[in-house]
Amino acid sequence: MGTSRADIVIGVDMGTTATKAVAYGTDGTQLASASRGYPLHEPYPGHAVQEPEEILEAVLATTAEVAASIGPERVAGLCFSSAMHSLLALDEELVPMTPVVTWADTRAAVQAERVRASAGGLALHRRTGTPVHPMSPLPKLMWFREQEPEVFRRAAVWGGIKDWVLWRLCGALVVDHSIASAMGMMDIHQLAWDEEALVLAGIRAEQLPELVPTTRVLEGLTPEAAARLGLPGGTPVVVGAGDGPLANLGVGAVRPGMAACSIGTSGALRVTVDAPAVDPRGGVFCYALTEERWVIGGAINNGGVTLDWVRSEIAADAPQDVAALLDLAQQVPAGSGGLLMLPYLLSERAPHWSSLARGAYVGLTRAHRREHLVRAAVEGVGLQLSLVLQSLRAAGLEIHQIRATGGVMRHPLWRQVLADAFALEIGLPAQHEGSGFGAALLGMEALGLIASIDVAEQRIPLATRVAPHPASASVYATLLPVFDQLYDALAPANARLRTLAPSLPLES
Repeated sequence: MGTSRADIVIGVDMGTTATKAVAYGTDGTQLASASRGYPLHEPYPGHAVQEPEEILEAVLATTAEVAASIGPERVAGLCFSSAMHSLLALDEELVPMTPVVTWADTRAAVQAERVRASAGGLALHRRTGTPVHPMSPLPKLMWFREQEPEVFRRAAVWGGIKDWVLWRLCGALVVDHSIASAMGMMDIHQLAWDEEALVLAGIRAEQLPELVPTTRVLEGLTPEAAARLGLPGGTPVVVGAGDGPLANLGVGAVRPGMAACSIGTSGALRVTVDAPAVDPRGGVFCYALTEERWVIGGAINNGGVTLDWVRSEIAADAPQDVAALLDLAQQVPAGSGGLLMLPYLLSERAPHWSSLARGAYVGLTRAHRREHLVRAAVEGVGLQLSLVLQSLRAAGLEIHQIRATGGVMRHPLWRQVLADAFALEIGLPAQHEGSGFGAALLGMEALGLIASIDVAEQRIPLATRVAPHPASASVYATLLPVFDQLYDALAPANARLRTLAPSLPLES
């Protein structure tokens, strides 16, 4: 089916390292795209922040480029995706008072561990769907109250980056149920702010944006935004959702039993269900896609960033071509000669949800070479995601198929390690951008351009299928319990090192 006029939706995906705008027709055809990166600042240990104006500028620039490329008159609307768990303090004029505190920021580790260890910690997780972890805005708010009391006192509103960008574009201050379900303060069963969580945070419901469905269509662009984007002021803007749930939609993983695995800077494994729920042990999260569709799964902090670190710090004198480095590692058999890497460079999330984790190579000998260290890093990410798969199954969810997306999937080593670690075939969709395409599909449903997002699976053919190698899968099945046990075994040492860290600076 060809694309007619004014039935193109631009999905705008505000990620951790870049914003990407992608235009799609209702038949699923990608018509244009643009991307602009921005830095993740780490001014102090544990801090990981971004400048909101830089992200807004990236949204404006990429969306304007795409709109100009396809013709503004063909744009039926915009729909937004965003990295989850961000927090931003706004004054009475809704001007940012702080940088964007991202999911990777661990400054609230003490506050998170305090709530997690409390009698109501697990109950809070099960009510809100959000694990009690420094990634979550709830512990971050507690940190601001305790460590930055003047900022906390002066802040009129607390929101996320997508909330603020939509305010700047449309003049509406709202937060969708998907982003809110990752804040640790919304009761996922009532779709309302949780009173106990608000008390812990020390804020009032009036200090948070208005809760709205992910399919809410805002009135239109402000004149200033319309001029920057080159679009009519009445162009519909659909609020959209979090990047994790939208990634499931974007790869067609919308049926029970089919999981989506995405690896970018971080990584995640998620499955779509019809009603919100959290397992009794609190090993998984539960975030909204729409009011009728929810995503259960686990995110890991360390995906592609693990290999980035290995390349820059261990293989700095090697060719800077990542593919060449992975080609070298591919020559090493599964198991990396008994070398395991715990890839917790940015702490870790699922399934343990403790901020104490630190990275480690275990089993290192003089016989190990650079290629073993590289392969062990890739295998560490695969094994960590395999632990998330175990947690999903422990929650009573059957996983039979996996659709994978993310830049790292371009290399066969990543694809094969994941298939072997999961002991399942993985399928890689053809020519789709995950969260960006998910945002476009959600926008099409909200604007009445498609009957339902159920069409996602049919709109997304698989370009590649990767079957597990039985011998390698057996190696990883043997290593997984050892890998899992190392987390607990190293926890006391990591806790002690965290206490000592302030007296052991990285640089003189």
